[in-house]
Amino acid sequence: MITKSIILQSTITCPLCQYTKEESMPTEACQYFYECENCHKRLKPLQGDCCVFCSYGDVKCPPIQGNISCCSNS
Repeated sequence: MITKSIILQSTITCPLCQYTKEESMPTEACQYFYECENCHKRLKPLQGDCCVFCSYGDVKCPPIQGNISCCSNS
């Protein structure tokens, strides 16, 4: 059986200034806000995404990687 390991680092790209930074992702919660340290824009998830990593990161958040419902209202 092949087990997919969860990646805990993601590089976030600011959609305003294109600044990138590698960040550690929380494993037990969604990160809803993120402030770009270059232009100070406060990022929020795009509609349909659970967190800023799913919207602006190069790796989806740990719950999504593990096919676990993340921060749903259901």
